[in-house]
Amino acid sequence: MARATLQVLRSVPDKDKLSSHVTFGTINFYVIRRAEDFAVRVKDSQAPTLLQFHGLIWYPPDATYRVTAKWTPYLPAKNITLARLVGKSYSLPVPGFAEFSLQGKTFRIEPVLEDPKVAKLFFILRDTTSSDATYPACRFLYTGFPDHGIDQPGELVLDFNHLENPPCAYTTYATCPLPPAGNRLPIALPVGEMRYHK
Repeated sequence: MARATLQVLRSVPDKDKLSSHVTFGTINFYVIRRAEDFAVRVKDSQAPTLLQFHGLIWYPPDATYRVTAKWTPYLPAKNITLARLVGKSYSLPVPGFAEFSLQGKTFRIEPVLEDPKVAKLFFILRDTTSSDATYPACRFLYTGFPDHGIDQPGELVLDFNHLENPPCAYTTYATCPLPPAGNRLPIALPVGEMRYHK
């Protein structure tokens, strides 16, 4: 067996895949960086929670909850501070807002842009199903860019059937963001992923 050698572990802020990983048997660990905070994330391919995983639970798809929203850019983009479940916060750019109608009401929600090089918007949402059927803190919705890009007015498809649970729905060791006030919707979105733990 080769002796371990001293090396520097690279940690890229909010991009865990680019960080240095160390593997020992079934365990993989790496340093994560969130704003100015560092932590060690440990994953075990033979962990009981993984071996006993019983699958995800989803609502049946419903075309009613696939809507076309009006996209309005912020010029320049604004920044928003997102709170995390672990009590910390961090800032990300908000390139604009999406306005849509559902259940006879009009709503405005804001996405954050995690990586300017990737054409993907990230909505952190909560709706009234969180009280009993979906994860209480929030769900995530990822979309592509609006039809004319994020810098021009246009349209954006929001398919709430793709709402998914954040990592913190499965482990207490995740550092998930919480939804901003405007993304806490006073209606039910009975589509997408349901609560994993009863």
